[in-house]
Formats: sequence, structure tokens, C-alpha cells
Amino acid sequence: MTSTTRLTVAQALVRFLSAQYTERDGVRRRLISATWGIFGHGNVAGLGQALIDYATVPGGGTPPAAPVMPYHQGRNEQSMVHAAVGYARQSNRLSAHAVTTSIGPGATNLVTGAALATINHLPVLLLPGDTFATRVADPVLQQLEVPYAGDVSVNDCLRPVSRYFDRITRPEALIPAALNAMRVLTDPVETGAVTLALPQDVQAEAHDWPEEFFAERTWYVRRPAADPAELAAAVRAIRAAERPLVVAGGGVHHSRAEAALAEFAAATGIPVASTQAGKGSLNHDHPQDVGGIGHTGTATADELARLADLVIGVGTRYTDFTTASHTLFERPGVRFLNLNIAPYDGHKLAGQPLIADARGGLAALAKELGRHGHRVDASYIAEYREDKERWEQRVDACYEADEPDVRPTQPQVLGALDEIVDESDILVNAAGSLPGDLHKLWRTRSLDQYHLEYGYSCMGYEIPAAIGVKLAAPDRPVWALVGDGTYLMMPTEIVTAVQEGIAIKVLLIQNHGYASIGGLSESVGAERFGTAYRHRADDGTYTGAPLPVDLAANAASLGMRVLRAKTVRDLRTALAEARAADTPTCVYVETETADTVSGAPPAQAWWDVPVAETAARSSAVKARELYERHVTTRRRHL
Repeated sequence: MTSTTRLTVAQALVRFLSAQYTERDGVRRRLISATWGIFGHGNVAGLGQALIDYATVPGGGTPPAAPVMPYHQGRNEQSMVHAAVGYARQSNRLSAHAVTTSIGPGATNLVTGAALATINHLPVLLLPGDTFATRVADPVLQQLEVPYAGDVSVNDCLRPVSRYFDRITRPEALIPAALNAMRVLTDPVETGAVTLALPQDVQAEAHDWPEEFFAERTWYVRRPAADPAELAAAVRAIRAAERPLVVAGGGVHHSRAEAALAEFAAATGIPVASTQAGKGSLNHDHPQDVGGIGHTGTATADELARLADLVIGVGTRYTDFTTASHTLFERPGVRFLNLNIAPYDGHKLAGQPLIADARGGLAALAKELGRHGHRVDASYIAEYREDKERWEQRVDACYEADEPDVRPTQPQVLGALDEIVDESDILVNAAGSLPGDLHKLWRTRSLDQYHLEYGYSCMGYEIPAAIGVKLAAPDRPVWALVGDGTYLMMPTEIVTAVQEGIAIKVLLIQNHGYASIGGLSESVGAERFGTAYRHRADDGTYTGAPLPVDLAANAASLGMRVLRAKTVRDLRTALAEARAADTPTCVYVETETADTVSGAPPAQAWWDVPVAETAARSSAVKARELYERHVTTRRRHL
């Protein structure tokens, strides 16, 4: 007879999660290492009770035994997902967090975070409460009533942004659902947000569970090898190319293929450009590194892309920023070779697929090309190295501050940060004007220093994600780089950092509005409408005096230590002090605009944002004329 244990559904789920592990390359890790939660009537008596029950091993002795399921208290449901995503990325997707919420707004607040996780292929387990499965309390508080479907709840909003979704309406259904959830979370192709919607009555319902359900399970994260025929075709394509270019995407990091890429590039001489997700695949001083590519890329990488006859995509999704909205790879006859673990991405741009794990695929390519002694022409290497040196001189000029007692520009802020960090520091950013400046200018010193969430580019990601990163890398300095617009979206997790003693560093840059969208607005003829944080003027527009908002005081009111910097000199001192701090610390600086002093280099490639086809204002008319010229350069790669 099979032995059983009587537990509630919530208790069984928490116990099950505590026994799940991943293994890759012989390294074993806890799969779900902690749970974030905000409690309401939809989860307090179920998962809330279970989490306190399993917070420590019962009768743990002295000192207390290791936690079975550590718990983190959040302030906003969306930001809890961001923290979990930051943790998962820093953990190479081999360890993740769960997030539980009540029904209603707590559950729908998960949607943005779920979309971010799924788009970036980062695992997070979502456990929202749901309305009564028995429907005895109908409608329950916060329930969405849908006249045409009795089985719909607000949690169905999570279906399109989840890689796996299930609603547990019976205790027995938890077993296959939980196993499927772990399968998807650990699948390097399918991973993303996984949602198990838990009706509040079912959470608290008891069931006799087979003990086998709670046995330790190890989920092996596979590294599929390349098909021999695809590998041979890829080698032929590379050997036939005169001006090949590697585009390194986030898959390089997910696979931990950085060393394999460095060896491949050094052996073949092929230059390597990087997407936002792939930046840091090579250190900035690697001879084959040519910097970021695409709309926010370097002049060096983008010119190589325009002339490339073979583009070797490694772990990239080819987003529109990377391809400059399909205008960047303009050489007639250019072809694409796509090394990707996901067939969907491997076939993009009518590319020749090489479906394999990035690390294994690069090693196999290097081995086969080495047998032929293949290396690109020396003149090609000399060309891109000279171009890179010229670009580095432009970076130096942006970073340089001749007058240390004046307000810095945003690039000078990055330059000051560049002076004090080393390979142990991690920078977290997601939205605004900073991603463009960082992609062009930042000199990465380690494979995981550059943590940009640009798949969803979600404002508000940075501070909670930095907390997640710090939980995964407690001994390293972690910086959240935020503008004022992003800060105002989601500063609440500062309270969590203070409560938990998580010593993140927040670099808060005040430029009085949405600087990135303001610049875009101007370029498309919308005249920066609605992008500044200013009082209304007499004409009804927001062009009056800057708002008297003190974001530094706000951060301090949430418990964070704040260092104010008015000049470049102040900034350097404050950054050094923040880096040495062992408590959550914010450096606040107001930047000078690029209108008066040197800013970052302009975009080196186009981005398609459609402009009004008919308009009366001259700014929009001119913008449309420029847009129509760019559109003619767009192409389909077939």
C-alpha cells in the first residue's frame, strides 16, 4: 500500500517545491529557493498558513534548521515578480523564486511582471489566489463576473503571458500541474512565467498525498548538441564568408557560453557585436569585441553589420532594435546563420539554423573550423580594430569632465561610475535613456556585470530586480540605475531592501521627465508633448517650471541612506562612499542636458516608429519626410 500524508493543497505545494532541484554540468541547485508574497483573503489562509508552517523545519533545534521555504515580504505584486526575475537571471535560470498574491488586483498586478519574464525567457513561478472553485460564495469580493463564461476569472489575463498556465480546481489536479510547472521552468527553450491559479477554497482543502510526490527530484537542464548535417552546413557558410559578424544575444549568457565565444572569436578573428541582452558576452577589452549593435549600438558594430556578408546570430531573437527595424544588414546577398537552442529563433530572417546549446555549438564550430585552419583576412581584423579604437576615443570624450565643479551630463555620470567599479560590480537597468547610453558607452568587465532588461524594457524593474540580483550574489556590489521617471513608477521595494538589510546601491538621475521618450517625441514631430515633469503653462502644455519634487527626500523617507551630489566632484565622492556602504544607499544627482554640453553619440542606426502621415504642424511634416526616406531602406531577408 502506498503511504500517504494528509495536508492541505497549499501545504502540499510548498512541501513539493522545497524538494525540487536543477542540475547542469554537475552543479545541483535548489529550483525554487524562496517565495515572495503579499497576502489577502485569496491566499492568507492557504499559502499564507503553509508558508509559515514551512518557514523552518519543525523542531529545528538550536540553531534553527535551514529554511524549508524562505519567505520575502514585498510591497507591490509586480515588483515582487521583478525581484524574482532578477534573481533567476543572476542564477543562470537554474534557480528561481515563487510569487503568491491574493485574488483581484493582487493577481492582475502580476501580468506586467509575467510578460517581462516570458519575453526574456526567465523562470518565475506565479501562485495567484483565485475565486472559489465550488462557487459557494459567488461573487466573492473582487471577483470578475463574466456573463458568458462561469469559469473565467481575472487570472485568465495571465494566460497569454505565461509559458504554462493551470487552474487547480481539485486537490488531485495539483500533482500533474506541479510536475508540468517544473518541466517548463527548467526547459531552456520554453522557460518563462509559469502560473498555477489556486482557488482560495481549494488551497485550504485537505487531501491524502502519496509520499512519492514529496521525494526529491532533480531536473536536468539539457545542452542539446548540433545536428551533424546542420553543423557541416554552418562550417561551410563561415568558411565561404569574407566579412562575417557574430551577433551575441542573451542566449550566450543563459548557456554560460562566454568562454566558448571568446575562444571561437580569438581563433577565427571574427568580430563580435552584442545585443542589449548579450552585452558582456565578451569583455570590453577583448580584441574581437566591437560593442553594442543596432539602434543603440556603436558606429563600429553597425558599420560592420551594414557590410557583413554572413551574420552569425548566437542566442539572439533579432528584435527590431538589433536589426534597426530591418534596415541594418543591407549588403546584397547577406545571409544569416543562427545558432540557437530554440528552433523558432533559429529560423528567423530566413536564416540557416544551427539548433543547439550555445556553448556546445560554439565549441563544435571552433573545432571544425580549426581543422581547416580557418581565420578571416588580416586586413578585416585591422579594419575593425582601428574603428573600435576611434569609437573608444568618442567614449572617452563623453566620459570626460573638464570642469569637475559643474553639474554632470548623463554620460559623465556613467564615466564617474566607470572610474570606481571593478569586475565584481553588477549594473541593473531597464528603461529610459540609460539603456541607449549604456549599450553604446559602458565597458563591461565581467560576463554578468551588465544586467539590462530590454526585452520588455519595463520602467520600475531596476530597484526590485537589484534586490533579486543581490539575493543571488550577496557578496557583490549591485547598482540599480534609474531615472526620475522610472523611480516614480516603482520605488516601494526600497522598503523591502531596508527591512531585509539588502545593501543595494541606487543611482538616481534626475532629469525632470521622460528624457528618452522626449527625444523620440521630438524626432517624430510630436514636440516632446507630455514628456516633461513640469507645471502647466498658459497654453495648457506641460512647459512651465520644473515640479518641486524631491526624490532624494522620498528615498530617505522610505528608510534609505541618501547621498546628494551637485557636481561631478561630489558625484565621484558619493559613488565611492555608496560602493563601500553595507546598507541600502542612494546617490542622487541632477544632470545637465545634452543641449549645453556633450551628450552620448546619437543613434547609429534607425528605429521604425511610424510618423503621422497627415499633419498640419511643420515638425510632423518634416518628420514624415525623413521617415519615408528611411522606410525605403527596409528589407525582407529571404
